[in-house]
Amino acid sequence: MFIGLSCCVLHRNSFAQSGHLSVIDSGGWANNSVNTVIFRKNSLVTSSRYQYAAYYDSSAYVVLAKRKSGASQWEIKRTPFKGDVTDAHKSISIMVDGDGYIHMAWGQHNNPLNYAVGIAPGSLDLSGKKSMTGEKENKLSYPEFYRLPTGDLLFFYRDGGSGNGNLILNRYDLKNKKWNRLQDNLINGQGKRNAYWQITTDVLGTIHLSWVWRESPDVASNHDIAYASSKDGGITWQKSTGEAYKLPINAETAEYAVKIPQRSELINQTSMFADASGHPFIATYWKDNAQSVPQYHIVYKTGDHWEVNNLGFRKTDFSLSGTGTKQIPVSRPQIVAWAEKKHFKTALIFRDEERGNKVSVAITNDIAGNQWQISDLTDYAVGSWEPSYDTLLWNDKHILNLFIQKTTQIDGEGTAKVSSQPVGVIEWTPKF
Repeated sequence: MFIGLSCCVLHRNSFAQSGHLSVIDSGGWANNSVNTVIFRKNSLVTSSRYQYAAYYDSSAYVVLAKRKSGASQWEIKRTPFKGDVTDAHKSISIMVDGDGYIHMAWGQHNNPLNYAVGIAPGSLDLSGKKSMTGEKENKLSYPEFYRLPTGDLLFFYRDGGSGNGNLILNRYDLKNKKWNRLQDNLINGQGKRNAYWQITTDVLGTIHLSWVWRESPDVASNHDIAYASSKDGGITWQKSTGEAYKLPINAETAEYAVKIPQRSELINQTSMFADASGHPFIATYWKDNAQSVPQYHIVYKTGDHWEVNNLGFRKTDFSLSGTGTKQIPVSRPQIVAWAEKKHFKTALIFRDEERGNKVSVAITNDIAGNQWQISDLTDYAVGSWEPSYDTLLWNDKHILNLFIQKTTQIDGEGTAKVSSQPVGVIEWTPKF
């Protein structure tokens, strides 16, 4: 494995960016970050000219909302379902299948499956709770939906606990309206560890999967970044070189994009993106040996070797040691990238106390050059917010819609005593 390392040249606030805010509701739950954790896949979904959103209200009910794309008026529907909002892991994830039915999972952290489906295409009215396959559905965490170009859906989740869990994959057959189990144990922790993953699908339907290993519930035991992809909808998996994996993948057989020791302040469950040519980009943060501060990094492969860009602009140290949802002075980052001529333009979306906890974006016109410009999309603070966005809208039109709400996270799974906060969408088109 060959890894290219480069440190950025930073141009602060040398370009102007702004986002338009569309308010959905004034009363979102804000006593922790459950509405704004980064691993919501998805918080926003655009399908057939309509955009959908999901969030918990101030009474802990799951709320669905819908609007025509770009419109200011939202239709809001409080569902009959409530969630344990005191646990910030128990977020809501939604997706719309190729026939227009909304699918939703919520309230998952080592507990039985909570899953419901719209009763008609485009409807915000949901069925009662449903099972998927009926197997390994008693101890779920981190439910994530993805839509394939066929309109079928993928559903990933962890079966088991932190430090000892396996990655499960189901696929929804649009024609038969039925879930099937594709992988009972895609990534195997071997009873010693578990994978914390991030996933994206590219325009051709290739699934890109990367993950860190965690050895225990202590966040500081995160280490290494591994990679796999599937070109047949999750049935077979291979390394970036094309070499086939023998499943399940484990710590000994995984391809490593970069090796990172434990206690490097490496965060889990960040984000990745694949451009139209299928090149993977992974965004995260950790502390290099020679650095005193955790920095944002982008790990990517556009040629024969994995490269690592260290953005290097942060000044404040912090530690990830401990369990539960941490109160962290920076958000986990989102990344989008696109090709222009012979270069790859890249945007990193994040929040940092150093910038007043605003919604911020770092952009480079050429990721290989690692020269970044930073600006803010808001002039107000968003507390413990982390970025989640409408992936289908970005892939289709390169318009970034971010779910936005000011939230407050107490360290170690605590809850604050704050008033409810407005829920909305920041609409942003990159400008250069």
